[in-house]
Amino acid sequence: MKILIIEDDNETRDYVSTGLKEAGHSIDSARDGYEGLLLAKEGTYNLLIVDRMLPGLDGLTVVKTLRAANCNVPVLFLTTMCGINDRVEGLNAGADDYLVKPFAFSELTARVNALLRRPRETVEQKILQVSELEINLMKRLVKRDGQLIDLQPTEFRLLEYLVRHAGQVVTRTMLLENVWDFHFDPKTNIVETHISRLRSKLNVGNQSDLIHTVRGAGYMINETA
Repeated sequence: MKILIIEDDNETRDYVSTGLKEAGHSIDSARDGYEGLLLAKEGTYNLLIVDRMLPGLDGLTVVKTLRAANCNVPVLFLTTMCGINDRVEGLNAGADDYLVKPFAFSELTARVNALLRRPRETVEQKILQVSELEINLMKRLVKRDGQLIDLQPTEFRLLEYLVRHAGQVVTRTMLLENVWDFHFDPKTNIVETHISRLRSKLNVGNQSDLIHTVRGAGYMINETA
């Protein structure tokens, strides 16, 4: 899972980051509220771990801003502010859990795992992902390995349909009906042409193909050739 840690204390940030990496998670980190807010808005994270007392923007403001922007990624506050009112304030700001420093790493791991098990329907509807390819449905943006890819509207619909059916063979007829709304064969190479253009745009930096032709059947998008 992909986790963002927003923590200004170097020792705490490195300790948490190292432990979660060893547990198999992908970790990004930020040292202040402004940087953390920017990463949280632009990234596709499964969980945010946020300190309350941050330089720039404090943790409460970061979380409130994200919630106001309809960002529903689970948030765990990790803080020295241990009063009941502090906890209530943090949860009311939009956090999903609250852990007070100092903490046992085993408890942090248990809380992280519990949050990651929760259903994330709203988030999953906004972001589609296959390997290093990400589609932001709300912003209509496509990135591969962090690099923005400019797609025409039809190319975007075509890619979205393929990714929603990742690992499955998608026939030419299925694409004509669901991407172009054709319920007949136009007797053109419209599908083949768009697949070829989409492949070229996705293969930035001479990366491997994500879209594969299944001879006699159709096309499939997946992580391996």
